[in-house]
Amino acid sequence: MTIEEAQKTVDEWIKTYGVRYFSELTNMAVLTEEVGELARVLARKYGDQSFKAGEKDNMEEEMADVLWVLICLANQTGVNLTAAFQKTIEKKTNRDKERHKNNSKLQ
Repeated sequence: MTIEEAQKTVDEWIKTYGVRYFSELTNMAVLTEEVGELARVLARKYGDQSFKAGEKDNMEEEMADVLWVLICLANQTGVNLTAAFQKTIEKKTNRDKERHKNNSKLQ
């Protein structure tokens, strides 16, 4: 699935099952919540914390939840994520093409 296809799929789902998009501010709050849930899993899996009884490693699910809400925000604000992501790759390439190679901390 391409990013464009994902945006269309989410939009169709919202129109079919979701009634309407939540407001942009609500979706921003939901995105923050989902990122926090992902952070919790990462802290337990790779950090110094451990999973509590009943918690599970659902990192893939949490990443997908973050992506879902981000796509919702893009759709409702008219952002073409494919074009925006391509611009970001170009920006990072131009800015960082030598920087990371020359960073002794990354060697």
